[in-house]
Amino acid sequence: MLAYALIAFALIVTLVLVARQPDSFRVERSLSMAAPPEAVFAQVDDLRNWQRWSPWAKRDPAMQQSYEGPHAGVGAIYRWAGNKEVGAGSMSIIESLPSQAIRIRLEFLKPFQASNEAQFLFVPEGEGTRVTWSMSGSNNFMAKAMHLVMDMDKMVGGDFEQGLAQLKAVAEAPVTPKRAATARDVPPAG
Repeated sequence: MLAYALIAFALIVTLVLVARQPDSFRVERSLSMAAPPEAVFAQVDDLRNWQRWSPWAKRDPAMQQSYEGPHAGVGAIYRWAGNKEVGAGSMSIIESLPSQAIRIRLEFLKPFQASNEAQFLFVPEGEGTRVTWSMSGSNNFMAKAMHLVMDMDKMVGGDFEQGLAQLKAVAEAPVTPKRAATARDVPPAG
């Protein structure tokens, strides 16, 4: 009888702890880059460019990828399916303000289902740009339970830092004739 009471008590305590977790989350990182806002913006707004700087791009060389809609801007869609490190899902640009901001709807299918929103802000800073990458979403009961053992900021924050560092390297790289030709071949966003 005592064992059942202890189990019931532990279950109630766990349910209370889960219910007290936040209803939403936000992860955010920023980095200054010695590149103008339009140069950094172009790397994020064209989803095909993400392969050059995304922290997840190299984690699964066999990842299946597809693109839909325009190359850049509102309506551009990227879908992926890969190993357990990258999972499966899609991202769609839902707002694109040239050289200022990009909002992306993220739909995760694996390893768990979730709908979140990512945002990039590009703020002029001297001759460069301060880029802020954030992700926010709602926590349902299962997500709240996961937060008892996992911290979303710790899980994703390091990836954002790595991605911003790689984006900085790409954006600050000298423009070569080949890179300039590629940039001319990409139609402007909008």
